[in-house]
Amino acid sequence: MINDPHDDARPFLAHLPVGERVPIPEDAAPAWDIFPYEPSEGGELRVRPLAAPELPEPPRHGEAGPAECGECGRPDEDFVWTDEHWRLRAYGQPHGLPAVLLLNPRGHHDLLDLPPARAAELGPVLQRVERAIHALGGVGRVHVSRWGDGAAHLHLWLIARPAGQRQLLGSTLPLWMDVLPPLPDDVRADTLRRIATTLATDGGTAHA
Repeated sequence: MINDPHDDARPFLAHLPVGERVPIPEDAAPAWDIFPYEPSEGGELRVRPLAAPELPEPPRHGEAGPAECGECGRPDEDFVWTDEHWRLRAYGQPHGLPAVLLLNPRGHHDLLDLPPARAAELGPVLQRVERAIHALGGVGRVHVSRWGDGAAHLHLWLIARPAGQRQLLGSTLPLWMDVLPPLPDDVRADTLRRIATTLATDGGTAHA
C-alpha cells in the first residue's frame, strides 16, 4: 500500500476549525500594549499612537546575571533535549502548531556575548533541531526567531507551520499560535518525544 504523502499532516490539521471563526482569547496579541493596531469607534482597525520613549529601558529578566535567571535555574528534566552546551525546551503554553520550541545555550549568554565556540555551534545545532522537527512529517516550514526583549538569556524560537496551512505564512505564525485551539495532549507529547529521540541519535540526552 502506498502511503498518502499528506497523512503526516493530518494529526496537526484535524483539530483546526477550518472555515469557522476562532474567538480571540483575552490575553492574545490584540490585548498587548505592543500590538500595533486597535479598533476605532467605527470598528475599523487603526494604528495605535506611539507612546513616549521609556529611557533608560527597564532591565530584562536575568539581566543581573545567572543567579537571577530563571533559565539558568531550570533542571535538565524541564527540557526536551540537552547536551553539554545547549538545551531545548518546549513552549510552556498550549498551542495549535506542530511544534514550538526554544533553544538556549547552557551558559548565561546573550547573542552579543556568546563565546566564539558556542557561536560556531549555533548554526549546526539549529539545523539539527529543524531537521528533527521536519522528521515528524506534516510540517510545511520551521521559522527561527530571536526577539530578546523579555529575557537576557539567549533563546531562539523554532516555530513549525503545519503543511498546507498557507494562511499561517511568515510573521503571522506567532499570532496564530495564540488563537488556534491547542493540539491534543497526546499528539503534543508524542511530537516532543519524537523530536527528542531524533536529536539524541546524534548526541545529547532526550528528556521528553
